[in-house]
Amino acid sequence: MEVENLIESFSEFKDVKNIDRETMMNILEDVFKAVLDKKYEEAGNFNVIINVDKGDLEIWKNREVVADGDVENDIAQISLTDALKIEDDYEIGEELSEQVSFESEFGRRQVLSIRQHLIARIHEQHRDTLIKRYQDRIGEIVHGEVYQIWRNEILLTDDEGNDMSLPKTEQIPKDYFKKGESVRAVIKDVNVKNNKANIILSRIAPEFIERLFEMEVPEVFDGIITIKKVVRVPGERAKVSVESYDDRIDPVGACVGMKGSRIHGIVRELKNENIDVVNYTENLQLLITRALSPAKLTSVSINEETGRAKVTMDADQVSLAIGRGGNNIGLAGKLTGYEIDVFRDEDSFEDDVDIDEFSDEIEAWVLDALKAIGCDSAKSVLAIEADDLVSRTDLEKETVDDVLAVFKAEFED
Repeated sequence: MEVENLIESFSEFKDVKNIDRETMMNILEDVFKAVLDKKYEEAGNFNVIINVDKGDLEIWKNREVVADGDVENDIAQISLTDALKIEDDYEIGEELSEQVSFESEFGRRQVLSIRQHLIARIHEQHRDTLIKRYQDRIGEIVHGEVYQIWRNEILLTDDEGNDMSLPKTEQIPKDYFKKGESVRAVIKDVNVKNNKANIILSRIAPEFIERLFEMEVPEVFDGIITIKKVVRVPGERAKVSVESYDDRIDPVGACVGMKGSRIHGIVRELKNENIDVVNYTENLQLLITRALSPAKLTSVSINEETGRAKVTMDADQVSLAIGRGGNNIGLAGKLTGYEIDVFRDEDSFEDDVDIDEFSDEIEAWVLDALKAIGCDSAKSVLAIEADDLVSRTDLEKETVDDVLAVFKAEFED
């Protein structure tokens, strides 16, 4: 391969990888010097002058003129007698520069070695540049196009054709993507994997919801409304506490929008994840009350030493406070920073019946499923629609209807 073709091929490679001209020149010079030093098995003093645009290459070997008999390194030194054969005015201690012919110095094996070194160095340069660029963008939303779907991850490409990974563990459970589809996610991490830049994306990170709110709600983007905290069970439920720095602006109303116009796009992006927007306050009792919405509380007491909060409510509100699979109360605890214990208001339970009293009519595993969603009394079960009970408990519709019939008969009697 001629030198012109070698330089030209890497000039094109430079354009593909978006490497600036100066960096490309430095890479080429370093590689040629490394190959020269390896060829002679000892350090020399070479100058490599390359013009990538024109495809020109000049190699100059620099040697110190020393007295005859004092040459210890043929690559770095030259005797005075040999130097005078080149030019008759050299003196001991001067530097002699001599241009080296590319063809004479490099055979086919060396040219292939140079090419391999150049490919490796340019890949490393591109990788390092890519890693730095994306590390500075961790937490930002990016768009990617799906080009490979595997069981444990989805591979996407950005606008420049760089690979990005969306692991299965970072996908919303209801996510389903097709090849060629555009996907939004936040950059979670950037590292090196198999000597390549590994850009990891996430759709379950709290930052994903924050960035979506910034995109959909101008007041959040402008900093008038601040998102204090986001907690979520991806694909199921999320709670977002917000605060407004302008007393004239209702932060919850601004985030939800007229008839839910603003939050609708976010919910759709999150595969219908239920989002509760909570008005933040430093009043912990009020914050806990708001965080447990839609349940209505009758009292809240806080123990700061233990980090626990005791809340009481009517019996028919318990299941709402706990939520399906305990999601509502769990997220409320994370949002407020307190473990929340739910108690029924005794006044509301006077004419109610504990569901364990029906163990002779209803199987234990069915009663356990009802308790798991916070229904420990007959009236707390009757307060929930049948279809809602089916979705919350995963019980069969026929089983739920039978349970409701038993509880209704109790109060009819």
